[in-house]
Amino acid sequence: MITEREFLERARLDRRTLTVWIEEEWLIPARTADELAFTDMDLARANLIRDLRDNMGVNDEGLGVVLHLLDQMHALRRALAAALESARDRRPSSD
Repeated sequence: MITEREFLERARLDRRTLTVWIEEEWLIPARTADELAFTDMDLARANLIRDLRDNMGVNDEGLGVVLHLLDQMHALRRALAAALESARDRRPSSD
């Protein structure tokens, strides 16, 4: 897990921006007793958000849409992989 302080440094974010991103649910960190805890996936997502905003010109409203669509795509990929695995397990063996 990555501490909030370390996450801010590695993601090159200020605390105010991080707070907004969490309020918008673009990032959903784990909460420990003392503070927020982040993963490498959170860091990758923060970098994606920054790239979309800074390099691709996506505004805040568009960011919410893009992130939602990406989340849906990843969920569908996981569901498809699980369905394929299940179908593979049910297939008669060719022994």
